[in-house]
Amino acid sequence: MKSANNENRHMFEKSVTHPQDPVDRAARDWIKILSDYREPSAARSWFELGVTVGPFVVLWTLAWWSLGVSYWLTLAISVVNAAFLLRLFAIQHDCGHGAFFKNRSLSDWLGRVIGVLTLTPYDVWRRSHSMHHSSSGNLGRRGMGDVHTLTVAEYRALSPMNRLLYRLYRHPVVLFGLGPGYLFFLQNRLPLGLTGHLQYWVSAMCTNAAILGALGVIWYFGGLMAILLIFLPSTLLAATAGVWLFYVQHQFETTHWEAEEDWQLHEAALHGSSHYVMPPVLQWLTANIGIHHVHHLYSRIPFYRLPAVLRDHIELATGNRMTIRESLANARLHLWDEDSKRLLSFAQARPLVKNAA
Repeated sequence: MKSANNENRHMFEKSVTHPQDPVDRAARDWIKILSDYREPSAARSWFELGVTVGPFVVLWTLAWWSLGVSYWLTLAISVVNAAFLLRLFAIQHDCGHGAFFKNRSLSDWLGRVIGVLTLTPYDVWRRSHSMHHSSSGNLGRRGMGDVHTLTVAEYRALSPMNRLLYRLYRHPVVLFGLGPGYLFFLQNRLPLGLTGHLQYWVSAMCTNAAILGALGVIWYFGGLMAILLIFLPSTLLAATAGVWLFYVQHQFETTHWEAEEDWQLHEAALHGSSHYVMPPVLQWLTANIGIHHVHHLYSRIPFYRLPAVLRDHIELATGNRMTIRESLANARLHLWDEDSKRLLSFAQARPLVKNAA
């Protein structure tokens, strides 16, 4: 009873503090409200960087030391360190949005340095990710920085061979097994989609040179096993987790896709991104990236201020919620049905394909 009373009092306080929050607030109306959260704190940003880089370096050192003790111990430490590498990528992500430091140049150079650790050319990624934000949910502007998704009608029009290729591409073994390694070890080595711009070639090639230099130092002082048991496992696991997070943030049954003539940026941002609810430790390690609907609606908010948005605005806290258990079912959804406005599995879409045929 006491707990219920506390919850009711909390809800009452929210309604008093924010009486202007109607249930049916339009997505664009949130922009002015969320702008109050956009300013980063230099002290907090440096702190978040320190508590991420510090453990990452310590665990790398411990893993290197453990090579002379047990390879299994080395591998175990590397697995743990993948979580801090993932958090470094999240900080790089905030740098790309200009949300980590007020000084944009400082954010960009930090992002470039972290990009060597995450195998991600910063300037190339920043551009492709910006295109993702500016076109997410737009059926007419797919293909850059997103997971390739066909509509039922488009799938129906494919030849049998192309249907098979699409099904292979969308298979979990490819998306989350082979895909992360291909994306971070191979695709990121070239500025694909941006090859006509010198600055992106410079970004990719400078990052590649720095990565090769770092691997050369590791090989010289630690040998092949340091690469096989420290560098590769931590990088692959972090990449896999990152790909999964990106997938579930936009690939869920009630996500938002519209034809270009009907597409609205803010509506797509709010309703086409999930609120991925995770245990506190995972939320910390992923730098609150699960609060993705708020991030897409206002990407300049530093990741450490996103929880404050949910605390202050109950409507956003309850919207698009998805638990880890619920998210697992999303791996079987592959086709967007423009009539029902739902992402369907191949099995669910089969009657639609057959009836049309």
